[in-house]
Amino acid sequence: MSTTGIELYNATAKASAAVVIGRYSTSFSWASRLFDASTRDHIARIYALVRLADELVDGPAETAGLDVGMRRTLLDELESETARALRLGFSTNLVVHAFALTAREHGIGMELCAPFFASMRRDLDVATFDAAALKEYIHGSAEVVGLMCLAVFDSGTTRSPLQRELLTTGARRLGAAFQKVNFLRDFAEDHDERGRAYLPGTAQRLTETAKADVVSSIREDLHAADQAIPLLAGGCRAAVWAAQAMFRELTDRLESTPADVLAHTRIRVPAPVKLRILAQALGRKAAS
Repeated sequence: MSTTGIELYNATAKASAAVVIGRYSTSFSWASRLFDASTRDHIARIYALVRLADELVDGPAETAGLDVGMRRTLLDELESETARALRLGFSTNLVVHAFALTAREHGIGMELCAPFFASMRRDLDVATFDAAALKEYIHGSAEVVGLMCLAVFDSGTTRSPLQRELLTTGARRLGAAFQKVNFLRDFAEDHDERGRAYLPGTAQRLTETAKADVVSSIREDLHAADQAIPLLAGGCRAAVWAAQAMFRELTDRLESTPADVLAHTRIRVPAPVKLRILAQALGRKAAS
């Protein structure tokens, strides 16, 4: 590889994405190690852009003193920079540049990116969500990310219409399940610190009925995603199974935790349980 020019720039951008996933997500980073090397790199680049936008909306940007108006401006600029990088194949933002390399190679366009940024923009407002608004939000914040990952997983594969439908539905439903799990595990932070009530009927408090409804919906999503996993290529199947298994474990723990405890406590999967799931995934990968 050349030590100068675009090859070095591309390599540096890719490395920056790998740092983001390694620093920000222990569970996802662990599961991603089960991907083959090429897939792992592409997924890291998608994750890095998603994380960058999320941190702009909720994290360091707010802590640094940027008000909502400035964060909205910066988010708009990030979306514009992403759109430009998809057209040009270059960005001065290394995370955006890395994402564009993956997106251009796998046919990921603004039809998926625009809904994502729209949902991130919704998070800048103190708001409650009705059923229709929540469906739109979940599509943009989670389902399209699943579809981006599917574009990488299924690159170069010929599919029948039925297989394509199963995979698309599975990617969307798995993304939705992950998001709904996060609604429950992050309820206290979202509700108390950010004034958000994503789940209908929870503006005042999280009830057992509301929790049970979400858990039931998560299980339906995970069941739908189960139908797609066997269709995935061997280089990504074990990693997706591991991620799903971790969120299924989280769902079990959320279901068994009283609503009034969830309203003040963030539930986690202990490291030994994560290691057990990863060991099972490795066994599945070896057997495939």
